[in-house]
Amino acid sequence: MSATDPFSTVVPFQLPEQVRAFAEKGVSTARDGYQKLKEAAESNNGALEAAYTTASKGAHDYTTKLLDIAKINTESAFGFAQLLIGVKSLPEAFELVNAHARAQYEALTAQSKDLAEFAQKVATETVEPIKANAAKTFKLSA
Repeated sequence: MSATDPFSTVVPFQLPEQVRAFAEKGVSTARDGYQKLKEAAESNNGALEAAYTTASKGAHDYTTKLLDIAKINTESAFGFAQLLIGVKSLPEAFELVNAHARAQYEALTAQSKDLAEFAQKVATETVEPIKANAAKTFKLSA
């Protein structure tokens, strides 16, 4: 070492044991916190993937239900049109229109109820992985 080196005269010093213990405890606490955060992030990713998969399947199934309903209603409309063409009198036409309107109202009511129940089921299934993960995460952090 040269005499012009400003650090040549620095005397190494010892940290008091309390300061060293406090610093080590802080590092240990930071490591534990990081590990818990990492585990929670990994767990959240899995829950989000499961929720996305469930939502995607639910959306596909919901769309399939809508298409089935559209097909049923279209077939009903064509059947009604064919029956209407064969009507011989105005009272018979009114009776046919009323019967078809009642049947359509009942069908649409049932279809709406079915779709609402299905949407509720999909929503519940989609949220379930997130709820389970939240319960697990809060249990870990407690």
